[in-house]
Amino acid sequence: MSLLDFFVSPAYAQAAGGQPSGLIQFLPIVFMLIIFYFLMIRPQQKRMKEHKAMVAALKKGDEVVTNGGLGGTLTKAEDDAYLSMKISDGVEVKVQRQSIAALLPKGTLKNS
Repeated sequence: MSLLDFFVSPAYAQAAGGQPSGLIQFLPIVFMLIIFYFLMIRPQQKRMKEHKAMVAALKKGDEVVTNGGLGGTLTKAEDDAYLSMKISDGVEVKVQRQSIAALLPKGTLKNS
């Protein structure tokens, strides 16, 4: 035993046949990707699809809430990109269609 063995432990060779196959090594990564897809990606795609359908079905008289928190009644919904929304008596704002966060049940907002 030399002085160098005290500071650095010697490396000995392993027995033959200790390496698993390449497919077995990547199996945990594949399982992680599958789990990631079902827990993160798929639900997000479903929410995006539902939101797109909701935005496409908006019509005059619907009560909505925007991403910024404004609530009101749609007064004009003919344009593909913008909607007019009445938020109070005499106050009408123009908002982008994609900024609508939720469609409220009729009568949720008091007469605005």
